Amino acid sequence: MHLTHDPAAPAADMINFEDFLKVDIRVGTIVSAEPYPEARKPAFKLLIDFGPAIGQKRSSAQITENHAWEDLPGRQVAAVVNFLPRQIGKFMSEVLTLGFADEAGAVMLFAPDRTVPNGSRLF
Repeated sequence: MHLTHDPAAPAADMINFEDFLKVDIRVGTIVSAEPYPEARKPAFKLLIDFGPAIGQKRSSAQITENHAWEDLPGRQVAAVVNFLPRQIGKFMSEVLTLGFADEAGAVMLFAPDRTVPNGSRLF
């Protein structure tokens, strides 16, 4: 499967509801953010609080074009919390922070319109 930022790309293959339920997407609040200059592509290191059941997890996020790292703490974001951790350079990313591409293909974070409890699951 190839991910694309092209809004004209066709939809992915059909899946059943049980497959969707295997992907655990939760909301969390960014506790801290810092630049990650060692990354191959510009990125930030995030620490995100997903509440008492999941706790705090780290994420490398390529969101530098539309977001300033100083503005991120306190912001809620959505993330996949049940992927295996992935080594990104010297940083271990534990969750996949979610976003959508803007008109230029740069990532905009995806978040609820209003504050919800950390750890709330997408359904």
